[in-house]
Formats: sequence, structure tokens, C-alpha cells
Amino acid sequence: MARFFLTTAIDYANGDPHMGHAFEKVGADCIARYRRLRGDDVWFLIGMDEHGQKVAQTAQDRGVSPQALVDEIAATFQATWRALGISHDQFIRTTAPEHKAGVTDLIERIFRRNPDDFYERSYRGLYCVGCEAFKTGAEIVDGKCSIHPTRVLEEVEERNWFFRLSRYQGFLEELLERNPDFVRPEIRRNEILGLLRQGLEDVSASRSRITWAVPFPRPTSDGQAQTTYVWFDALPNYWTASRFPGSRAQWPAQLHVVGKDITRFHCVIWPAMLHAAGEPIPEGVWAHGFIYFGGDRLSKSAGVRLDLGEAIARHGPDALRYFLIRETGFANDGSFTWERFDERYGSDLADGLGNLASRTLAMLEKYRGGTVPAGSPTSLDAAGAATVTDYASAMDGLDLRGAAEAAWQLVAAANQYIVQVAPWTLARQGRDTELDAALAALAGCLVRLAVLTHPIMPGKARELWDHLGQSAPLDIAWAHALMPQVVGLKVRKPDGLFPRVPPTTP
Repeated sequence: MARFFLTTAIDYANGDPHMGHAFEKVGADCIARYRRLRGDDVWFLIGMDEHGQKVAQTAQDRGVSPQALVDEIAATFQATWRALGISHDQFIRTTAPEHKAGVTDLIERIFRRNPDDFYERSYRGLYCVGCEAFKTGAEIVDGKCSIHPTRVLEEVEERNWFFRLSRYQGFLEELLERNPDFVRPEIRRNEILGLLRQGLEDVSASRSRITWAVPFPRPTSDGQAQTTYVWFDALPNYWTASRFPGSRAQWPAQLHVVGKDITRFHCVIWPAMLHAAGEPIPEGVWAHGFIYFGGDRLSKSAGVRLDLGEAIARHGPDALRYFLIRETGFANDGSFTWERFDERYGSDLADGLGNLASRTLAMLEKYRGGTVPAGSPTSLDAAGAATVTDYASAMDGLDLRGAAEAAWQLVAAANQYIVQVAPWTLARQGRDTELDAALAALAGCLVRLAVLTHPIMPGKARELWDHLGQSAPLDIAWAHALMPQVVGLKVRKPDGLFPRVPPTTP
């Protein structure tokens, strides 16, 4: 059994979860569920980034304490992930004492192992509160942050501890050359290589004027107490996760899943920090794209909003999960529209998988009393076996969209098989041997599809699995996809796997 420690970026606690958050969590959850299907020992970590100037400002604006604010927001995020069926094993919060102690430990390890990696420096620069980062000239457009164009950049001058990131230029270049898959997809790797070619600058590791933060373990030489810069607090959450009671997280992580806007932190600063502390680096980083709505990136600061709760309620959480994976994949940018969501639901789910399940199980009830008969292999069985191979290849390469497409090609093939074979005609003509083969093949196809759709639509896959009379745990049922055992199963027709209910126009 292979160990697989999977993480997502921890979400910043200054607002409600949105579609961009959901896209990342759903994609990572598909990876986690697939790995469990294949028998891996998965530990799936998500959580909240709860410190920083932006949180403190939001709390002040609301008239509450920062801790009260992050407690409220963390509860909202956790409820949303439950609604979406996210199967995380651990929810970490950076305000937890275990995490704070871990951050201090990691920084002290760097001080002990490489004392010159931290040094004091006075600095003046333009700071984006939205990014919680100083911005370089290339990141500023018309005097505004390119990612948060509605926020005013703050000119900040203070004396801080700096981390000697420039020292690790060669280490990072060698890392990407030796391990091309460390940053994926390739377009993101090329971006990091371009960043390295420009040369790395040292980065601030502490702050003197922000109090809502983890205390930095050492004051500056003038005796001024410092707090830890939010990224030096947030990134170590993956490493500190194992310090929590009951956690089975084991460093290093096999995969970090993050958005493309924070690759610099995860693919440059984070591995440099770990190397400086003498710790192993993660095995890989996957940087996904953004979700757009009406041509604009979903962003609270830019005022581009899409109510996530409304999207979940429209056709149910599994339908939204399917749409995000099938329509967008997990590499490029994607677009959400209500019209396209409705189209996918109708064609792929209601008319596709839902129709296939309804027709197949109804025929099994009508012609064989709900018991799957024995039958000789058919062309549909061969198509199903080929689909499993294609699906596994796509999932192993983190091509989630390709995996969904493979599964729905089998849905289309099975629906076409019903038309071609016409089981109702076989029944009318008394051709029982052929009818048994067709019904057994269709039942086997549904078993395969329940397994293959489980990472994408766990709720509906479980519903289908139950109607197929299966008693084995679905979340570890990969063997059933490879070779479905269906003879003698007692099945029952679902009332409607994907009912056609006209959605309410938003």
C-alpha cells in the first residue's frame, strides 16, 4: 500500500468560500478518492490561513476580534466542504497552537542550520494587502496589483528579518532540471523557469507592524519584536500537520494542489525554506487555472461573484462537481455559465448516465425479476475494459477532464449498445441467451461506471452502487472496475438518478 499525502492551498480567512475555492477542493478530492480506489494510504489535508493584515482589517471593519472572525469563517468553509462531499482527513487552522509551535520550530531550524540565511534589513516597497506580498514592477499594472486591481498598493517601510532566497537559485534550477515533474502542468513549470532566469531576490520573513500573526522567534538587533510574515506562517502548514493529535500526515507530501497565482510561493520560496531547514521537499506541485464567470475571474475584491450555495443547490453537489471537472479539467482556466451548467446536466447526466441506469435496471426488473443473469462476453464488455485503462491513464497523469471524458464515452457506448441490440426485441422473440448476455453486459457496465464516477460524483455513484445490489465498499472497489462480478446481483430501478427539474433562473 503506497502512502499518498495530498494537500491543497489553505484558504484565506477573510470572506466566504467561492467557486474558485470549490474548484480546487473538488479537483483534489477527485485525486484523493481515486488514490483510495487504487488502494493507496491517503491523507488529504485542507484548511484555513487565518493570520495577516487582511484578516485584521476585515475584523476591524466588522467590529469583532480577529479570532472571532476566523472562527466564523472556518465554520462556513467546513460546512461548504461537507455539502460538496470533500473527503479530507484533516482540516488545519494556522491559529492552532500545534501549528504556531511548528512554524517557530521550522524557523529556528533554519537559524541553527544556516545562520546566515536570515539577516536584518530596512526595506521600502509597495505592498498588496490582497496578496499579502510586496509587489515588483512586473507585477504592477497602472499603479495597481495585477491580481487585485481594485486595491490600493501601500507604501511600506520597516526593518525586518529577511530570508536569503537568492542563495537557493542554483538549488532550485537543479531541482527543476533533475525532476521536470516537480511543477506541473508544463506551462507552470515554464513560468517558474522564467522566474528563475530573472534571478531571485531575498524575501521578507517578518513584520514589525502587524500584530495578528505568529510571533517571530527572534527580535531584530534593536530589540524590536517581530511577527512572522504570513507566507512563512502559511506554507509550513503542510509540514506542521503531523503535529496534530490523530494526524497520519507524513512529510514529505506527495502532491501540493494550488492555484497558478501562488506557484512562486510553493515552487520557489517553500522548497528553499525546507532545504535551508534540512527537510525533504514535496514530491510535486500541481498548479490549476482559474474559474471565470461572464469572462471575468471570480474575485471578491474585483466584485465578480457567483453564489456557490446557489450553484450547489441548482442540480445538487455531484452535478456541480461533474461540471467543474468535465467542463474545465484541472490544468487550464475555465468558464462557468448557468446555461452551460444546465446543458451539461441535461445531456450528460439526465439523458446520459441517468437514462442508462434507468433503462438498464428497468429491463432487468421486467425481464429477469431484478436478478442479473449469466451471459457470454459482448462488445460492451470489451469497451468497458478499454475505458478503465484509458481512465486510469488519465487519472494517473492528473488529467481529470480526460478521465471524465473516458467514463462518458462508455456511457454513450452503452446507450448506443441498447439501441443496437434492442433487448425488448430479443425478449419478444424469445432469444433468451442473447438477452441474458446483453443484460449482464449492461449491468457490468453500470458497475464499472459506479466505480469510475465515484471520485467525481461520490453521492450519485453511491446511489447507483446501492441500486446495483453491491455490498462491498465503493471507495476501495477498483477490482470491480477491472472485472465486474454481476451474476446473481439483485438490482432495483432508481426513482431518478438525475431528475429533470427545471432550474430557477438566477
